[in-house]
Amino acid sequence: MVNGPRPPPAPPAAASHTGTLTGSDEVLDAAFRRVGVLRVDSIAEVFDMADVLSKQPRPRGPRLAIVTNAGGPGVLAADALLEHRGELAELSAESTAALNALLPEAWSHANPVDVLGDADARRFGRTIEVLAEDPGVDGLLAILTPQATTDPTATAHEVRRHAKILGKPLLAVWMGGESIEEGTKILTEAGVPTYLNPDTAAHVFTLMWKSSYNLQGLYETPRTPVDDATGGFAVAREQAEAVVAEARREGRTILTEAESKRLLAFYEIPTVPTTVVQTADEAAALAESIGFPVAVKLNSTTVTHKSDVGGVRLNLFDADAVRGAFRAIEKSVAEHVGPEAFQGVGVQPMIQPEGCEILLGSSLDPEFGPVILFGAGGRHVEVVADRALALPPLNTTLARRMMEQTRIYSALKGIRGQRPVDLAALERLLVRFSNLVVEQRWIKEIDVNPLFASPDRMIVLDARVIVHGPEVQEDELPRTAIRPYPSQYASPWTSTRGEHVMIRPIRPEDEPLMVAFHATLSERSVSFRYFHAMKYSTRVAHERLTRICFNDYDRETALVADFRDPETGERKILGVGRLSKVRGGSEAEFALLVSDQFQGRGLGTELLRRVVQVGRDEHLARIVGDVLPENLEMLRVCEKLGFRLTRQLDEPVVRAELAL
Repeated sequence: MVNGPRPPPAPPAAASHTGTLTGSDEVLDAAFRRVGVLRVDSIAEVFDMADVLSKQPRPRGPRLAIVTNAGGPGVLAADALLEHRGELAELSAESTAALNALLPEAWSHANPVDVLGDADARRFGRTIEVLAEDPGVDGLLAILTPQATTDPTATAHEVRRHAKILGKPLLAVWMGGESIEEGTKILTEAGVPTYLNPDTAAHVFTLMWKSSYNLQGLYETPRTPVDDATGGFAVAREQAEAVVAEARREGRTILTEAESKRLLAFYEIPTVPTTVVQTADEAAALAESIGFPVAVKLNSTTVTHKSDVGGVRLNLFDADAVRGAFRAIEKSVAEHVGPEAFQGVGVQPMIQPEGCEILLGSSLDPEFGPVILFGAGGRHVEVVADRALALPPLNTTLARRMMEQTRIYSALKGIRGQRPVDLAALERLLVRFSNLVVEQRWIKEIDVNPLFASPDRMIVLDARVIVHGPEVQEDELPRTAIRPYPSQYASPWTSTRGEHVMIRPIRPEDEPLMVAFHATLSERSVSFRYFHAMKYSTRVAHERLTRICFNDYDRETALVADFRDPETGERKILGVGRLSKVRGGSEAEFALLVSDQFQGRGLGTELLRRVVQVGRDEHLARIVGDVLPENLEMLRVCEKLGFRLTRQLDEPVVRAELAL
C-alpha cells in the first residue's frame, strides 16, 4: 500500500490525553497492520517490494547480517537498518570461530562483516555460507565495492550459489558503474535483488521484515485470555452499563474518577481504591482508617484534568495535612473554574511509584470507530509521544504486537538488571480493556494514566471516562471497524445423556483444541465431511487451522461444542458447525462435523439448528450444503430441520437447501 498525501493530525480533544495523541494517519497505520497490509512511502518502494517478495523468502525476524569488502558502505547499511527499526544480527560463537579461520586477522570481528578489500570471490562466498548457517541471522546483505583485486563477475557467480537460502532472504549491492554490470545481471537472473546503494538495500530488508511481521500477527495462535467460555464478561457488562446509564440519566458526559475506576474494576483491571467524601473532617477520618500516607484528589463531574486546577495533593502523612489538602483543593478549584466544580474529594492510599508508568486509552476515529492506545504514561505523555494504536477487539497476540511498537516495551522487558514486567499478565489486561471498549458503546473516550506496571503487580492510579451526550442516539453509536466476538451466539446445551456443553463461536485460541478434536475422528467421518480421505497431519497443519479458527464473523462463523470434563477440568471440542457466506449474495453454505465418540447424542442436530439461527440473525435468504448419499445420519438431521433434499442424476452429492 503506497501512501497518498498524509492528512493533517486530528484536532486535539481537550478531555483526555488519549484524544490528543490519536491522529487519523496513525489510525490508518494501525488498520493496515491489523489486516497485514504493508504501507510504503513511494512508488519506487512499491516496485522494490514487488520485486524482492517475488524472488526471495520473507525473513523470520529483523536481524540482518552484512558482508562487505569496504567498511564505509557497511556502516551506511547498518545505519539505515537501525534507523528503520531493523537489527544487526549478533554473530554466534560458532560463526565467529569459523570466520576467524576463514578471513584475514584484520577482519572486523563483528557485524557488518568486513572481508577486507583484497577479498576474492571465494572468500566472499564462504563468508555468506557461514552466516547463512547462523540461527541468529534472519537475512543477508552482500555489498561489493570496486577494489584493485575485486572481480565483480566472479564474486557474483559465487554469491548466486546462495540465492535460495531457506527462510533467509539474500540481497546484494554491487557498486562500480560499468564494471559491475555483468555481475548485476548474473545476480538478477539468479533471483537476487541488486541495488545501487547500501542504505536502499537495508531499508528494503526492513520493509520485508515489517511485511512478514504484520502477516505473522494475523495467524499467530494467541494464548487464551480469559477462562470464561463465551469470551465475554456478561456480569461485568451489565454492571458497567449501569454506571454509564446513571451518569447519562443525570445529563453528565464525564464520569468521576471513582466511577471510572469502578468501571475498570468490573473488567478485572486493578485500580487504587478511592472513596469520595464531602468534608475535611471526613477526609481526615477516612485517611486514618486507610493508613498514611494518602493522596487526596478532586471529585468533579465537570473537571477532567485535576492537576490543571490544583486538584491533586500527594504524600499526606497525617490528618492535619489531609484537612489542609481538602481546603486547598476546594479553594483552588473555585478560583480556576468556579465553586460548583468542587464535589468533594477522593481519598486513596498513596502508591509509591514503582515500575513503568503506562498510558492506556481509547478514543473514536471518524472512519474506524473505537481505537485503543498504549504507550508511555505520566504527566508528560504529549511531550514524550511514545505510543501505539490498535483496532479492537484484541487478543493476546495483538496486544503484544501493540506493545512491541513502543519504546517503553524495552523497559517492560527489563533493563539494567531490573526484573521484567509480567508481560503475559499485561497482555491479558489489554484484552480485558479491549472487551470494555467493545462492549460499552456509550463510552466516547477512556484515559488511564498512569497504570503502574512492575514485576510484582499492575495497578491503575488514575482514570477518566467520557460518554456520549444526549445528542447521540443509540443507532448512531460508532461500531468497531472489526466485528467483535459474537458472544450472543454462545449458550449452554445439555446432551441426551446429560453432558453439559457450551456451544459458542470459535476463537483463534481454539487451535490446540481443534488439533485434539481431529484426533477423535474416524476415516469415515473425515470422508463424509471433506468428500475424500485426508491425513491427520494435513488436517491439523497450522496453516490450515488458522483459516478455520480465525473467523472474521462477518463472512464466516463456526460454532464449536466446548465440553469441560467435570472430573479432570480438561476441555474438549466435540463438534463444529460452520456457516460460510457466498461472496456477493445472501446465501451461505453450511458444514457439520461431530466427534465419533459423541455421535448419536443430539449434538449434530443442535449444532445445525444453531447454525440456521445464525443465518436468520444475519439476514440470509438461504442456507445450502452438499451431503454424500451414504451419509444417512446427516441427511436425517437435515430433513428434521426442514431442509429440502434434491439430487440430480449426474451429481454425486445430495443438495440440502433451506429458505430462511
